[in-house]
Amino acid sequence: MVQEFDKVGVVGLGTMGAGIAEVFARAGFNVVGVEIDQAALDRGRGHVDKSLSRAVSKGKLTEEERSAIESRLTFSTSREDLSDADFVIEAVPERMEIKRDLFSDLDRICPPGTILATNTSSLSVTEIAALTDRPEKVVGLHFFNPAPVMKLAEVITTVSTSPETVDVVTEVAKRIGKTPITIGDRGGFVANALLVPYINDGIRLYERGIATREEIDESVKKAAGLPMGPLTLADLVGLDICLAVMDVLWEEFRDPRYSASPLLRRMVTAGRLGRKTGQGFYGGKDEAPEPQRTSRLAQIVREEETLDLGEMLIAPQIDDAMRMIGDGYATAKDVDTAMRFGCGYPKGPTELLEERGAENVITTLVAMGEYSLTSVLVPAPLLMDMLPDAEEDSSHGGGGCACNG
Repeated sequence: MVQEFDKVGVVGLGTMGAGIAEVFARAGFNVVGVEIDQAALDRGRGHVDKSLSRAVSKGKLTEEERSAIESRLTFSTSREDLSDADFVIEAVPERMEIKRDLFSDLDRICPPGTILATNTSSLSVTEIAALTDRPEKVVGLHFFNPAPVMKLAEVITTVSTSPETVDVVTEVAKRIGKTPITIGDRGGFVANALLVPYINDGIRLYERGIATREEIDESVKKAAGLPMGPLTLADLVGLDICLAVMDVLWEEFRDPRYSASPLLRRMVTAGRLGRKTGQGFYGGKDEAPEPQRTSRLAQIVREEETLDLGEMLIAPQIDDAMRMIGDGYATAKDVDTAMRFGCGYPKGPTELLEERGAENVITTLVAMGEYSLTSVLVPAPLLMDMLPDAEEDSSHGGGGCACNG
């Protein structure tokens, strides 16, 4: 069935959309990229040109391969040019009113057999699918930035998505070189639901004067080998994006765990969005490191053996992952794949858990709770099941760890 795919449409050619168009063209699909006007189209074409030039300069593409890829790419300002597309994916701004207009239009323009996909990172795929007369052929296909590089693709299904559509989109994701995980429609999906609350945790620690931004960022690099800390990552992703995801999670779960840090909200209000505005938690290369924090809580964290700063960020994320697995939303393999291939983690949450042991993770969570440093009131049941004393306790389903399944 995948071999029958010929023409793919990509609507929205910002950095992400242009990357998606490039990925499909590299995989041999004929791609038409659509933008709202000529200026946006020129910017999108520029994104593709820049990416391909970089690949050639690094020896990852030959000039002949680049020419072949470019021959499969066409650009248009008319959605009507998608009238014979087999598959269309959108990467327009994350505003439901824009998606509503687009999907209503695509539903009218495209043949009934065309699969429509959204690259949304946090909006409801179910709501988007309900905008069309073909909800069984609408899915989420969530890429990670930069799309030509990051290997993860989240395939998000709704209660209306047909099994055939899921099979086709999953196969397409593999054909374009991605590692797909297939999951249901839930706030934040897997990667953002694990990553953004962790970023929010880092902001909360900073807001409460527990440590400097440099100490917070270095702590997780040391504890888990992450390529960057949560505050640097917030600046890179964009504080407005982080806040939007937290608000989506809050709206869906109404759990204090997903309450956005007041500091995060204030910084977005002030227009300090991170690298895109030149000001976030960091302001530039010449900025001096912050002085050591001297508050009572900062002293407690420095002195208390069970309160390692890095572990205070990693343990809640492991707990989140175990709850996700315990809910039956994702498997251990899914959460590890999402964080490794979508977020650049060297090890996934369950691998980090195995490395530390449940007892140490729970000790950190309990110690944080004693000082009101976390909203995790009770560790996840799956974590508790992994304690040595719980091996013969059948109160949580006979013991053992479902994350190994």
